[in-house]
Amino acid sequence: QVQLVESGGGLVQAGGSLRLSCAASGRTFSSAAMGWFRQAPGKDREFVAGISWNSRSTDYADSVKGRFTISRDNAKNTVYLQMNSLKPEDTAAYYCAAYRSLVFSTIPAVVGSWGQGTQVTVSS
Repeated sequence: QVQLVESGGGLVQAGGSLRLSCAASGRTFSSAAMGWFRQAPGKDREFVAGISWNSRSTDYADSVKGRFTISRDNAKNTVYLQMNSLKPEDTAAYYCAAYRSLVFSTIPAVVGSWGQGTQVTVSS
């Protein structure tokens, strides 16, 4: 099982940027699809972005397309989420996800491992 530790969250003004990082342990990182989800208070956990094991395939939630970019460095066992033009509605706890397969899914139930989460707060 992959263990995940997120970092990079914080408080930022609307229009600002943050970069989240997720460091993974375990030999299976390079063969696992990775993703980011988020959960705001009182809401379900939702898919934000996903990336295949070889970085050839990525996808984003409609709400973040054009503003967020997911990437990975298999040599460093790390996945990133660059978030630009942040909006107050982006405020949530952000969770790194490791899938059991080479490809990602928007469904939280198929995620194999979760990080502990990092809080992102965007002020207006």
